Amino acid sequence: MKAMIFSAGLGTRFKPWTDKHPKALAVVNGKSLLQRNIEYLQQQGIRDVIVNVHHFADQIDQAIVENDGWGSNVLVSDEREEVLETGGGLLKAKELFTPDEKFITCNADFLTDLNIHKLIHYHNEKKALITFGVTSRKSSRVLLFDDNMRLTGWRNTVTGEERIAIPPPGEGVRERPLAYSCVVVFEYSIFELMKEYGFIGKFSLIDVYLKLAPEHLIMGYDHTGDRLVDVGKPESVAIAESLFP
Repeated sequence: MKAMIFSAGLGTRFKPWTDKHPKALAVVNGKSLLQRNIEYLQQQGIRDVIVNVHHFADQIDQAIVENDGWGSNVLVSDEREEVLETGGGLLKAKELFTPDEKFITCNADFLTDLNIHKLIHYHNEKKALITFGVTSRKSSRVLLFDDNMRLTGWRNTVTGEERIAIPPPGEGVRERPLAYSCVVVFEYSIFELMKEYGFIGKFSLIDVYLKLAPEHLIMGYDHTGDRLVDVGKPESVAIAESLFP
């Protein structure tokens, strides 16, 4: 099985570090976020890794070469010309994946100890197209699920903006708002579906989830209680260092 680590973002929330470096190389207890995610995937039995690059791409290339991929086979998907966000970045990397084999994606700036084996088992059991980790932590943006943990929508908890993919069947139906953990298992067929649904160029995976959800099974896997931190801002590093020695 292969995995992709999204590492191309501009990291605007992580300034001043990202004025001179990619966020993926920000350090937590002596190890970069990229190294920590590669080692996390190794612990889950995954050593074939794709990394996309854009912002200070040469620094990431150099780190991979100098560290021999930290013990993994690392391929680079080059987005130097234009950063494509998570959805566009995944589609661009299609040729680096193994045809007809499911795969994992994660974000360089998220650290977690979610058990990928359990995530895949749940995904297979549900016969889903896409399954991703979610938790009950506080977040300004949440994904919405029905009682069976099928994705039904998205909400900005600050502005109240909503994007409903599957309307509730009636009054009194329980809705579960949960925060995205950025560890995702996909069936390989996602690539053809993205093209079929008109996705091209620069776009977010959240857009893909919401557009496909009415006709395809997209599931949330609740792993509340596992260690997880979004290292999105410099002040998050101290939290990450307390959780990930």
